[in-house]
Amino acid sequence: MSAAARRRVTDLSSQVTSGATDVEAYKADIKACRRDLRRLIDTVNCHPILVRLAWHDAGTFDQRTRAWPECGGANGSIRFDVEMGHGANAGLKKALGYLTPLKQKYPRLSWADIIQLGGATAVETAGGPNIPMRYGRCDVSDQEQCPKEGNLPDAEPPFHGGDHTDAPSHLRAVFNRMGFGDEEIVALSGAHTLGRAFNERSGTTTKGIGAKNGTKYTGGGCPFAPPRLDGKEGFGMPGGASWTRRWLTFDNSYFKREYVSKQNKEDLLWLSTDEALHTDPGFKPFFDRFANDEGFFFEKFAEAFAKLSERGARFAPSGGVEA
Repeated sequence: MSAAARRRVTDLSSQVTSGATDVEAYKADIKACRRDLRRLIDTVNCHPILVRLAWHDAGTFDQRTRAWPECGGANGSIRFDVEMGHGANAGLKKALGYLTPLKQKYPRLSWADIIQLGGATAVETAGGPNIPMRYGRCDVSDQEQCPKEGNLPDAEPPFHGGDHTDAPSHLRAVFNRMGFGDEEIVALSGAHTLGRAFNERSGTTTKGIGAKNGTKYTGGGCPFAPPRLDGKEGFGMPGGASWTRRWLTFDNSYFKREYVSKQNKEDLLWLSTDEALHTDPGFKPFFDRFANDEGFFFEKFAEAFAKLSERGARFAPSGGVEA
């Protein structure tokens, strides 16, 4: 970081853009923005990509680095092109585009708050648990404060990070760096009950963008299992491969391993890091319990996601704002 950037970090009055000093006004904006997000999500079916954006902004956190914003985390840095250009963030500019009109409508709210609010609201709108959150996160001010590339997990080998050549070790190395244990790793991985992977983005599947490049569950107009919780028509962009049949519904389907059945083998995704969760002795007990008890999964996911949303966050006021 340059000397000029360090001076900006020190001078929080010129740096912090959360605008949460007027707490009541900030609360009102959070509530109004949440309502707008629900309408947006219901209209364009962008649940998965908003969850992914929230996770990727917060998931760069390194608890070994105590200084802010060098520690990374939920600070809105993903809005800058230098971080958006990281390989793991391919396709996320679309999610930022969904949120930009809301940032313009509610300029008082920080980018970090809108991004985390978007992820939590997406989970709730898809039928998942209510996620208790604090707001008032401060934004970094420029791209020099973005984290280095390589902090997010890989889905398949070769795994970055030196000696972590197998999936369980890689997952623990990445999530332990953020301060998460085995139960939280498995719970957060349950977010794969939502969404899809695309060849053009992650390269983890041969399935790509467009109806002809999708599966029987993602190709559009799916008669087998409507993806939305309410069963209504609504799909978003067709294509890609999903982990679950109803990939716009948040439940514990991910832990049911729907891909195992013969009829789903060619149409559902299952990666090395997914396999690790039900084969590794440390992960497996949590995976099995979440498969058998959706309520317990919802409880643990909400706790872990709320924790994730605060990784590396700096709040103004310091205790945050509840809304």
